[in-house]
Amino acid sequence: MSQNPHTVVSDPVTTGISSKGLSAGTLGLIGAVVLGVSTVAPAYTFTAAIGPTASEVGTQVPAIIIVGFIPMLLVAFGYRELNRVMPDSGTSFTWATRAFGPWIGWMAGWGLIAATILVLSNLAGIAVDFLFLLISQITGNAEIAELTRNPFINVGVCLLFVLAATWVSYRDLQTSQRLQYVLVGFQVVVLVVFAITAITRAASGDAFDPTPFDPNWFNPFAVPSFSAAVAGLSLSIFIFWGWDLVLTMNEETKNPEKTPGRAATVVVLVVVFLYLILGIGMVMFAGVGDGELGLGNPDIQENVFFALSNPIMGSLGFLVSLAVLTSSASSLQATFASPTRTMLAMGHYGALPKKFGSVHPRFFSPGYSTIVAAIVTSVFYAVMRFVSENTLWDTILALGMLICFYYGLTAFACVWYFRRQWFDSVRNVFFMLLFPLVGGIILAILFVATLIDTMDPAYGSGSQIGGIGLVFILGIAVIVIGIALMLWQAAREPAFFRGSVLTMDAPPSLRGTRR
Repeated sequence: MSQNPHTVVSDPVTTGISSKGLSAGTLGLIGAVVLGVSTVAPAYTFTAAIGPTASEVGTQVPAIIIVGFIPMLLVAFGYRELNRVMPDSGTSFTWATRAFGPWIGWMAGWGLIAATILVLSNLAGIAVDFLFLLISQITGNAEIAELTRNPFINVGVCLLFVLAATWVSYRDLQTSQRLQYVLVGFQVVVLVVFAITAITRAASGDAFDPTPFDPNWFNPFAVPSFSAAVAGLSLSIFIFWGWDLVLTMNEETKNPEKTPGRAATVVVLVVVFLYLILGIGMVMFAGVGDGELGLGNPDIQENVFFALSNPIMGSLGFLVSLAVLTSSASSLQATFASPTRTMLAMGHYGALPKKFGSVHPRFFSPGYSTIVAAIVTSVFYAVMRFVSENTLWDTILALGMLICFYYGLTAFACVWYFRRQWFDSVRNVFFMLLFPLVGGIILAILFVATLIDTMDPAYGSGSQIGGIGLVFILGIAVIVIGIALMLWQAAREPAFFRGSVLTMDAPPSLRGTRR
């Protein structure tokens, strides 16, 4: 028997949380992991991040990957605990509201929505670039790759990608699952083969700059400087972003109290394995110098996989470009689930106009929110692409601040929400207090450090306004826009902001109640 979408869950720990009419029990553990890996988009993120990371930290790439993985894992534990007692599609928005109140909760939700909209724009643009690169690589016609620089062609094809992703996301979750199994499976297989081939050829001396493997590559204290570590860590955190998608789909998973948290942990572990084997293989094959194929060469850092695909894979090099294309395209489709379900929850609880809280009666998907996300993504990309390509990519660089912002808020929400249960057990001390607290502190430090760094006009494209870097201005502008929208909604529908819809709460301590 299906549950009424407005029935309030009776569990006293989750008073105020209610289902929203999504398709319950559709997603299992494997399906959730596949969608999570797709959102992270390891092929796309790593090809753009490995070069700049190697330039900052040299051969310590594996170390910085692990260091970046640690706060993600610690925060994932916090997400898991919150999801266990409050499996709600609003995730960061809902949990921060329950812990800190409606105003902070609204901003946590805005941070997630803004970050994912920026990523959707970026993913669509990258898919366009790799489509033309792939065709160029297969045909041997270099001029085809240059078509992506034509803004009319670029934006036109980009909008087609967004339209296709919107159509799949608008339909039921089963359609998304079936598509993602194929795309993610292909992507992972190609990346593993690429990494193993690179390691094998480097070990035999058949490489551009054969660099013998050294266990010291895993030593974070061997990073040249603190600033280099911070820069590398910021890049590393970016490449892990997206695993929290599986939590926003918690109302659609089987065993919603446990499956999403487990899936998030597995996603982070799978991705760190892929990044480590890829990082080791690429450092061993190409080295970290600034030679033709060296990872330190600024000319190849926007797309290292494309530069190394043929040297490593030979005639099968086009498969690497195809893997990056499928990575960005599949992530574009999967990532739609995150902001749309957050907007659904915000509309459902009155933090956004009620129309956002509507669910499609046939597909049981957040149809209205999906269309809004698609329109905003398309308009944002088209305008920025025609106005200034540098401004578009500077906006993407501002993404790091938003990731640290809402991840950090969610980690602290876990700590505060469970404050009465910290010392009920040894497990609680670690998973409800220490792990999310340390993860949140690391992200808070990175947020402040990134704010300071981005004020430098040299950060990003070098654009500035009044001597202040454009990346900083864009990042702050996104937050200010969020505050303005929040105040506008509070004036229109104040019930949520009075705390009468989602009440602040904390589960009681169980100490002294056990027999």
